[in-house]
Amino acid sequence: MFFGGGKGGKGPSPQEAIQKLRETEDMLTKKQEFLEKKIEQELQVAKKNGTKNKRAALQALKRKKRYEKQLAQIDGTLSTIEFQRDALENANTNTEVLKNMGFAAKAMKSAHENMDINKVDDLMQDITEQQELAQEISDAISKPVGFGEEFDEDELLAELDELQQEELDQNLLEIGGPENIPLPNVPSTSLPSRPAKKEEEEEDLEDLQRWAMQAI
Repeated sequence: MFFGGGKGGKGPSPQEAIQKLRETEDMLTKKQEFLEKKIEQELQVAKKNGTKNKRAALQALKRKKRYEKQLAQIDGTLSTIEFQRDALENANTNTEVLKNMGFAAKAMKSAHENMDINKVDDLMQDITEQQELAQEISDAISKPVGFGEEFDEDELLAELDELQQEELDQNLLEIGGPENIPLPNVPSTSLPSRPAKKEEEEEDLEDLQRWAMQAI
């Protein structure tokens, strides 16, 4: 163990560990900013003494290299801490998810505790039977009521055809039958005598014979 504490000691919670890692990240980030400033300062010193004081310039470059090495180490440490924090956050999320799923499973078990699958099957069967009965009642109500009288539809159609044929025959008789046409009344005045007509014919014949003799 790096940091004391017995084997029986209770370990920190994920939330506590995540908080500690974030504090460490903040501290290292500030250290980075400080080192970056120091590197810039030593670079300016080396530039300033490059031609005037070569020894001072070399010392400044050595300190700059040392700061850069520390900065690289901090970058690696921050990457490791960030990876560890992400892993802890994911583990904490998974723990919460599993805990809530377990809570939901217990609630479901409690809800089903008083349920008997056989009773559920019987209930569903009763519901199905009642629905079928309701459908049969609806079908019975929707059928036309004949008050106990049932007729053969084919016989009714045949009888209707006979009535239509009789009506057609009757119409034909009324149109073409002479026995149903009323006769005209007998005239009350007497007809002209035939001798008068015969005399006219004889006179016409005599006129024709005279015309023929003259033509010869």
